[in-house]
Amino acid sequence: MTTDVARRAQLFRELHDRPDLLVLPNPWDAGSARLLENLGFKALATTSAGLAFSLGRRDGEGAVSADETFEHVRALIAATTLPISADLENGFGASPEIVAATIRCAGEVGLAGASIEDASYDSHEPLYDRSLATERIVAAVEAARSLGRPFVLTARAENFIRGRPDLDDVLARLHAYDTAGADVLYAPGLPDADAIRRVCGSTTKPVNVVAGIGPTRLPLAELAALGVRRVSIGTSFARAALNALLRAATEVRDRGTFDYLDGVPSVSEFNRLIAP
Repeated sequence: MTTDVARRAQLFRELHDRPDLLVLPNPWDAGSARLLENLGFKALATTSAGLAFSLGRRDGEGAVSADETFEHVRALIAATTLPISADLENGFGASPEIVAATIRCAGEVGLAGASIEDASYDSHEPLYDRSLATERIVAAVEAARSLGRPFVLTARAENFIRGRPDLDDVLARLHAYDTAGADVLYAPGLPDADAIRRVCGSTTKPVNVVAGIGPTRLPLAELAALGVRRVSIGTSFARAALNALLRAATEVRDRGTFDYLDGVPSVSEFNRLIAP
């Protein structure tokens, strides 16, 4: 283990132990990672959707392989000095053994943390059975603890973004993942402030809420008041960037004008923001 890997790992653990809210933005390439670091963020997380879109693939269907994901992770780690946590989707396999191997690989490439979700990518049964899902988190926790350094493991309950919007089941799953030893709990797409409050009140572990998924768009101060300890940006920065491209390209195609350039920073400004 290198000194740099240990430094990032320890810092990421400490960021979760502090009382203030941790905002965790999600770059999708080396340039966006450097820009976010230069803006002063303290840590980063990958976005599976951002990576999938950059490869011309759909998100949320297991279309990006483990090898491709870890190649992407290595590029982000090399581009920045910040701790990085990776969205490892469902661990790239159903069995606890595969999930454990994925977490060990995450440690070997120098990640400071990772998330594992309970989505199966089966349209008929989109979530793993709660018992199996818990066994997978147990295996992930054991693998993380074997690394010999801090590693923040996030366990995700995917109900609200996989067509199973059952808050009681979410709470039961998160309780099981909490008991299994997960460091952070996360249920993307919670429908309202009351659901967020209930999730946060069900555990002493940090709860992650993602911006841009689901009907709620609460400011950071309100999320903190509800008990949220970490906010990730998820896919929303990548989608915002692609939306800007979509609007600009549509304007040129349909109107033949270039008004999209109004307010766009110059190349020299982006050079400053993206320089290491």
